[in-house]
Amino acid sequence: MRRAFSDTLLKIAEKNDKIVFLTGDLGYKVFDDFIAKFPGRYINTGVAEAQLINTAVGLALEGYRPIAYSIAPFATARPFEQIRFGVAYHKLPVMIVGAGGGFTYAKSGVTHHAPDDLALLGILPDMTIVSPGGPDELRMLMPELLKLKGPSYLRVGKYGEPELNHPSPVELGKGRCLRAGKRIAIITSGDIVCDIYPKMNIFLSAGLDPALYHFHTIKPVDRSIFPEIEKNCSTAVIVEESIPQGGIYREICEWKAETNSKLKILRSGAPDAFILGSPSREELRTRLGLTAAALKDLCLQEFRIAK
Repeated sequence: MRRAFSDTLLKIAEKNDKIVFLTGDLGYKVFDDFIAKFPGRYINTGVAEAQLINTAVGLALEGYRPIAYSIAPFATARPFEQIRFGVAYHKLPVMIVGAGGGFTYAKSGVTHHAPDDLALLGILPDMTIVSPGGPDELRMLMPELLKLKGPSYLRVGKYGEPELNHPSPVELGKGRCLRAGKRIAIITSGDIVCDIYPKMNIFLSAGLDPALYHFHTIKPVDRSIFPEIEKNCSTAVIVEESIPQGGIYREICEWKAETNSKLKILRSGAPDAFILGSPSREELRTRLGLTAAALKDLCLQEFRIAK
């Protein structure tokens, strides 16, 4: 997904001379083509994330379209005050890019974990938040974010994520139904969908027929799909690398409370706790039940279907 980001950045910058790319001493080699072609529109602020955001604010006030890029916890938690008062308060068209959201950098420990990035920036007014499922979604959504008049946050993965390759349209602010089903709906956000969608046969072979919905836009979330889910299913399972206070889980729980919905909501996601040690992302996803096999077992347990 990171390669898709750098390629899309280059294409957009070729058409828009107001695009300025800022980084906090990251992205070497990934952005070499951009630096070579647009040296005057590349700014490395060094390991100084507050200054990274402040510089983006100044550029936006002068009519530019700054894109501020860093590792997700350093792009969101560390300069949160600057984002809140510099970007969000002034409703500036700054795109903040968090590389390695969720537990992409699981082995690097708590300092590099970012299961709270969506929750942090989600509380800011007028902040549009997107967590693409794959490189194809990123390529289609990033240009749309740069058309917005206000701030946005783009969570991107690392390298090697597969294309989602689904025929349903990819539109900013719209959820996607990747598979129709009954009784239970699996709801994803972010790149975890690329692990679930290709393995739907695991559910079918166990006698399950789940629907699969994917939300790349976290804020504003497409609540118009929630009644459709309730109509066709009695249970929804939220699967995301985000703490309970952020992401799709929070959104659907709010909708359920506001509408007195009878939809039962289950969750597989990041806990409201620090993850200690240095597990790999794969180990951590297994531990947290963020795999197709674990979701199948959860669905079987919910409906008491014999294995």
